[in-house]
Amino acid sequence: MKLEALAWLILFLPLLAAGIITLFKLRDRRTSAMLSIGAIVTGFVLTLALIKLGGWDAHGLNPEHLSVNWLSIGSLNVDFGLKLDSLSLMMMLIVTGVGGAIHIYSAGYMKDDPGWSRYFACLSLFTFSMLGIVLANNFLQMFIFWELVGVSSYLLIGFWFEKPSAADAAKKAFLTNRLGDFGFMLGILMVCVPAGSFAFNSVADLVLPIFHATDLLSSDFANLGSSLFGFDGITNRTALTIAGLLIFCGAMGKSAQFPLHVWLPDAMEGPTPVSALIHAATMVAAGVYMLCRVFLIFSPDALTVIAWIGGITALLAALIAIQQNDIKRILAYSTLSQLGYMVMGVGLAAPEAGMFHLTTHAFFKALLFLGAGSVIFALHHEQDIWRMGGLRKKMPVTFWTFIVGTLALAGVWPLSGFFSKDAILAAAQRHSLPLFILGVAVAALTTFYMFRLVFVAFLGAERTLKAGHAHESPGVMVWPLRILAVFSVIGGVIGIEQLFGKALSPELNEAAPGLLAQIIYPFQHAPIAALSGLAAFGVGLVAAWKLYANAKEDPLPARLGALATAMRNRFYFDELYETTVIRAHDSIAAVADWIDRWLVEGFCIGLVRGGTDFTGRALRLVQTGNLQTYAFLFVLGVAVVLWFVLGK
Repeated sequence: MKLEALAWLILFLPLLAAGIITLFKLRDRRTSAMLSIGAIVTGFVLTLALIKLGGWDAHGLNPEHLSVNWLSIGSLNVDFGLKLDSLSLMMMLIVTGVGGAIHIYSAGYMKDDPGWSRYFACLSLFTFSMLGIVLANNFLQMFIFWELVGVSSYLLIGFWFEKPSAADAAKKAFLTNRLGDFGFMLGILMVCVPAGSFAFNSVADLVLPIFHATDLLSSDFANLGSSLFGFDGITNRTALTIAGLLIFCGAMGKSAQFPLHVWLPDAMEGPTPVSALIHAATMVAAGVYMLCRVFLIFSPDALTVIAWIGGITALLAALIAIQQNDIKRILAYSTLSQLGYMVMGVGLAAPEAGMFHLTTHAFFKALLFLGAGSVIFALHHEQDIWRMGGLRKKMPVTFWTFIVGTLALAGVWPLSGFFSKDAILAAAQRHSLPLFILGVAVAALTTFYMFRLVFVAFLGAERTLKAGHAHESPGVMVWPLRILAVFSVIGGVIGIEQLFGKALSPELNEAAPGLLAQIIYPFQHAPIAALSGLAAFGVGLVAAWKLYANAKEDPLPARLGALATAMRNRFYFDELYETTVIRAHDSIAAVADWIDRWLVEGFCIGLVRGGTDFTGRALRLVQTGNLQTYAFLFVLGVAVVLWFVLGK
């Protein structure tokens, strides 16, 4: 089999599984699970084979066999093609590897659910959509798969659609992402129309000279800016900044960045494995991946905005997580915060650091969500951490793997999260002292809210009968935890950072350091960032231990008062949107309905309809069937015509 065929097979295997399950195997639970799990595990194995045979730079593949002409309109030719390089290949490993572990885990978690086959069909469709984004070689293809990810997430978040909260969460995610996607579409048009192509390479060839000719005007950008936004004489760099920020809107939706962050915590209404898939390996990772894939189009001004939005999101989500009591919501806001870290890294001109953190985060956040799912499964779907306690001895595998994930997320040396977080802090130290301070503060808050969860849920005495009767989850659920725990430990020292560095910074060609050199690398080259991160961990751990080690209830509401209430209520963003955006939308819809009902339909259409009806009724009265009447009307008509003619 040709190497190119392997790449196409990896992409379409999940779609094939989804199609077969939906059309033929909805009533066959065993076959449905085998098809879905088999497709993604086979994709992981084939990805490893592709890397082994073709190398990380895909040098053994023929580019002509990786694309086919899709459509041609005049001079515009759009290919359906695959882009294979170290960036996409590593992302394929994350999607198929971490996603495969989640698929296997799902076989245990969802075993009693009546929607079993539908669930696995949706998982496979989701996997296909994400792989399509990763492998796309042009903006149009990426946008189509981008929207397909939105549809897939809608199906999975609202999987238990009989629950009103799940149905509302699915709609909220779908509609919020449409806001970001509208900006994404405008940004694509702004960069692709002047380039005359949707291909990433063609757009980059147009964009790069702009950074070297800031005093010139581009008639293409000027005219396009004028037609879209009413600007005249817009400069190259200004147009590029606007286009970059519009494209970033897509990432704000998918990766849930402020102010489009409100959908992600509500996405917890789906099954816990879905939460792990969305938060670790697929949907939210798509935004960061897209930013890195098209990084060359972002101007310095756009990158500054991106960095600050990422920083604000990281801090805001970390503060909210401190006062959440639902175990999945704590992890959801943790994901929001870490996504802010990644976006901040991209904005600080360190896309390799953002992708590095995305990769390690996929390991330990999938581990944490699946660990939370194991707890929820054992406690018969109890999710309030204050109704848990004492789970350390009853669920030892879940506890110790959860501790590994927590330490990795908190950035403890030498676990994976330490190295990726340190890379972002080092970039902030080089480029922006305020963002560096913000990043260190977020690191302390991360440790605080995660060990708050650990102390309350796993340590101390059992708080309820459910916690007292808890037991370890079955092997099909705990083995994925063990595997993910291993990668959460070693993920920082297996060369991932160097791989992304070479992919996103072609000038970087030095040999990868040895294992020992990688382990001590941060202390040699970025000691302030590394030590600051460890100090933040220490501060957060001590604070969590002081407040929650033996707490029977949360002490913060009494100490922080209104601030704690605001954090528990997510700083009232949902209420703010309800009273502003949603009410404004409803008011505009009401006005539009009145105009449509009374002005358009009632007056305009009604006038035509009523006039036609009146005329018809009047003409009907003339049709009497009396020959004398017809003769009289004929003579009258002739007289009128003669009067007009002779009168002139």
